[in-house]
Order: sequence, then structure tokens, then C-alpha cells
Amino acid sequence: MQPLTPLDRARSALENGQRFPEAAVPVAIADSWRRSLSFGLDPAGKPPAVVQPFAEVVRRRDEAKLLRALALAEMQTLHAQIAGSNFMIAFADAEGMVLDTLSDRVFADSEAGRTVIPGSVWGERERGCNALGLAAATGRAAAVYGREHFFACHSELSCVAAPIVDPSGALVGLLDASCANEARQQHTHALVKMAAVQIENSMMFRQEREHFILAFHPRGEFLDTLSAGLLAISADGEIVSINRAGAALLSGLPARSGADFAALFERRFADALSEMLSGQVARIRDRAGSGVSMVCRQIGAKRTPRPVAAQPKRPPFVCADPRIAASLADLEAALGLGMPIHISGETGVGKELMARHVHAVSRRAGPFVAVNCGALPEGLFIAELFGHERGAFTNARAEGAAGLVRQAEGGVLFLDEVADVPLEAQTSLLRLLDSGEARAVGARATTTVDVQIVSATNRPLQELVEARRFRLDLMHRLAAVTIDLPPLRQRTDFADIVRALVSALAPGAPITDAAIAALARRAWPGNIRELRHALQRALIRRGMAYLDEDSFDPDPSAPRACPACRESALDRRFCEEIAATHGLCSGNVAETARKLGLSRTTVYKHLAR
Repeated sequence: MQPLTPLDRARSALENGQRFPEAAVPVAIADSWRRSLSFGLDPAGKPPAVVQPFAEVVRRRDEAKLLRALALAEMQTLHAQIAGSNFMIAFADAEGMVLDTLSDRVFADSEAGRTVIPGSVWGERERGCNALGLAAATGRAAAVYGREHFFACHSELSCVAAPIVDPSGALVGLLDASCANEARQQHTHALVKMAAVQIENSMMFRQEREHFILAFHPRGEFLDTLSAGLLAISADGEIVSINRAGAALLSGLPARSGADFAALFERRFADALSEMLSGQVARIRDRAGSGVSMVCRQIGAKRTPRPVAAQPKRPPFVCADPRIAASLADLEAALGLGMPIHISGETGVGKELMARHVHAVSRRAGPFVAVNCGALPEGLFIAELFGHERGAFTNARAEGAAGLVRQAEGGVLFLDEVADVPLEAQTSLLRLLDSGEARAVGARATTTVDVQIVSATNRPLQELVEARRFRLDLMHRLAAVTIDLPPLRQRTDFADIVRALVSALAPGAPITDAAIAALARRAWPGNIRELRHALQRALIRRGMAYLDEDSFDPDPSAPRACPACRESALDRRFCEEIAATHGLCSGNVAETARKLGLSRTTVYKHLAR
């Protein structure tokens, strides 16, 4: 009989409700066990399966768009670095909710793989001691091996996680690598921490494009490593942000946003920058007396306003479909007369992209101001749109507000989800369309504004008029010129759209004809937005190298293959194509057979199974 290890004794005490010997487990694990117990969790039971709806996952992904893109790239690199099998890499937000995973097939098919999914929450309160939850709770990298997990049912797992912080030190995300306990590798922890630092540094370069970024380290040979400090700094020498390594190297000094370069280093910023911009490595002493080598890794560049185009721009999207081309034929003439433009179409077809194209065609120098009418509070709609005077109503801004209409002066006001405009606000909107006049709440006089009105909705306005929820005269004024964007499933230029999206997402990455044909058979209820997300996921899966028909997630609405064909990938695709074509042919077997070049007997055989 094997003698009990310290961890065995600690686990036995934990699961029997006794005081466990704290020296038997690392301090961080012991603290996490205590927090888990305080949440009322039972280590011998099953953790509550907290999974958020996918709509919430999408919302949080959108909120962390830049961070997520950088994380996915690092996850792909990690996936290649971690040798062996039976592992998963996960990206979670600061609250421990998983947003994305990359895993091998063995882990994905395991019980753990079916629980670590987008939307699953892995905070300590929900899952007890685990690497994601521990890293979120402490803000430090964490490793939880086997039976160190709070719940006994997780004892077969080995997990390491690292926090991702922004330059202010705030936790913004988490990176995790999990595998079967027997497959764990010693270097995984270091790789995950390095990936998190790489994400932080990349985020700093993306967010501080207008500023200089300086790399520094006491040893010059480390300037190109993740241990180098990074300073984002303005042209006049003010610190904008600093990475974790930089803050550690300047410990004890006022290394924070808003500090001056001279408060950190014993040299004028202008002199040091001049030396670095000449291609040299500057040797500088910090105010604590330590010498560092410093180089410029990014030259700050102020953004300049885009000039007004002399000629109408070509649409920044594919519009070879004859219905869209016909809608755009008279657009320039209509805009010359100041006619309102209404864009209709399902969610995700590109209504805002079309609205921005209208702005470009209008040649107006003023801004493009987008208003989501459904997001404005009903009681404050008029005040937000037309502005308000000082003290016009309770909680009004002390200095008043110009309103979104006046912000769009000389440009385009885009009223997205216009069907959600409250009835009491529709009269004011009608006055704006008829006379160009806007009256701020609390004002005695009206103001004339010069704006081009563009509206959009995915709901039929005529039905709302019949339901007495939308004014008939307002509908006619908004829809002076209508651009109807057909759903993706009806577009005749579907292949062009796919190729254009792939080219934008991964220039040079090929997509096969078979892949486009497979995509064309799908319903795409989310339209172009859904297609773009599908292509992004597929490109990540293929390492941004190519796309074929096996690159995509299964279509949940696609007909399933018959049992006899499911074992072979080739037979399965053949059978699914028969079922899909049969559906497109409204159940007509003869037409299905003719389109596929098969006998009716073959079609019947697969359908009957």
C-alpha cells in the first residue's frame, strides 16, 4: 500500500469538512480552497454548470474585439508550440467567461472539453479552485494540477492560466491551457505567461499608434525580448502608458501615465529621441541611478483628416447583384437634390456599410453620425437627437447639449433602426425632414441645419404604419429613395462576396471552389456578418493559410447524412449534398436527380435511409 502524500491528506480533510494542513499545498491553492468553501461549494459534489447564452458571448466578443483578435493569434501559436495531444487553449474575459477555445480532438470529445466551451464561466465562485478562476481572483499567473482543483471531478486535469492586463494594470482577459493531468508539460506554464505578455505588448502598439513607443532594458541584448520595458510617450515627452515589464524595471519611480520623461530618466527627451531616431541605441540612466539601453520601436504619427473625394467612391463592398446595382444607379443624383435615403434589409446585410457609402458619394465634408434609435432612452430621445438647453429638464446637463443632429452639420445623419423612433419624437423628425429645422428641448427658437438623412431598418415600416406605431407621412419622407439589400442567401454575387471577405481577412489566402459551394448551401440567417465570422473562424483553424470545404464549423441547419454514410467523410458529404439539393428542389426527387446527375433510385435510397 502506497503511503499517503501530503496532498492526499489535504484532500481527505477538505472533502470531509475538516481543517486541511495548509503546508501540504501551495499557499495560493490553500487560499483558493478557503474561498471556494466560503462560496458554499462542495468539493465532492458537481460544480454548477454556469453557461451564458451565446448572444452574451457575441456581445462580449464585440466589446473585446481588438483583445480577442490578438488573443486568437497567440492561441494559434500556442497550439503549435504545445506538443502532444489531449489539450485545450482557452481565452476568457476578466470575469472568467470563456470566449474562444482551440483544442485537439481528444480533449474536445472528453467530458472536460464539453464543459470548457464559449459561454462557460470558470470563476472560483462557480467552479472552485481552477487556474482560470485563480488567475482572475489574484491577477497573477496560476497553475492548478490534478487534485489541487477544488472539485474532485476535475482531478484528472492540469491547468495553467495567465492574466492579460492593460497598461493601467486592469485585468482585461485570461489565457488558459488545460490538458489531461498525465500529459502535462513543465514548459507550458512559461509559454502561457509569455503569450499573455505578447498580447499585452501587441495591444499597446495597436492602441498607441499616434505615440512613440520606446523599448528599454538594462542589458541591450534583451531589447527584443518580452522582458523589455515599453513606454508609449507623446511628442512632448509625456508618458501615455507603460507595460508591466517597464513598470517593474522602473520600480520606485513615478512610472505612470501623465508623468514626464524627465521624472524617470536623467536626460532630455528631445536629445534621447534624436539619438534613437538616427538608428542608435541610446544609453540612459534612470533617476534611481541604473543605466538602461533604449531604442525607438514606433514613431508617433498624428492622424490627419481624410480629404473629401473629388469623385464618387466605388462602394467598399461587393455589389455585382443586379438588384443592388439598380438601386445605386440614381444615388448620386438623388443626393444632389438632398433626398432622404432609406436602406432596408435583414440584420447583418451591411446597412451601415451602405450608409457610409452614401456619405462618400454625397461628397459632404461633414461627419458621419450614426444613431441607433433603438438604443436611445424613449424619454430622452428628442433631447439626445435635437439637444437641450441648460436646465431644460431634470438631470439635464448643466451646460446643455448640442444634440446629434447638430453634430452631423454638413454631413450625414444615419438613423439606424429608425422603426424604433418613439411616436412623440416622430413629429420633430418630420419637421427636420421637411424644413431642415431643429428645436432643442427648452429652446424658444429653431435652428436650421444642413444634414443628409439616411435611415435603415430590418422591419417593414408599412406594417408599423398599419399598427399605428409609425406615421405614414414620415415613412414616405424617409423612403424618398429606397435601397433594398437582399439577404445573403438570395445574392447572385455570393462567390464574389466570399472571395472579397477572405481577401480582406487574410490577403493571399486561397479559398477553393468546393468551399464556396459548401458555404452557398447554407441559409445564413445572420447574413454577411455571420459569413464573416465563419470565415474568420475557418481561417484561424487553417492558420490563415487556405480554406477548403472541411475548414468550417458544421451547419446546424444542414440535413444530416443517412446512417450508412456517416462513417466516411466522402460518403457523408455526398449524402448531405443529396439531402440539401432535395430541400432546395422543394422535395422534387426527379429535379434533385437531374441537378446532381444521379438516378432517381440513388436519390430515393439515400433519402429513405
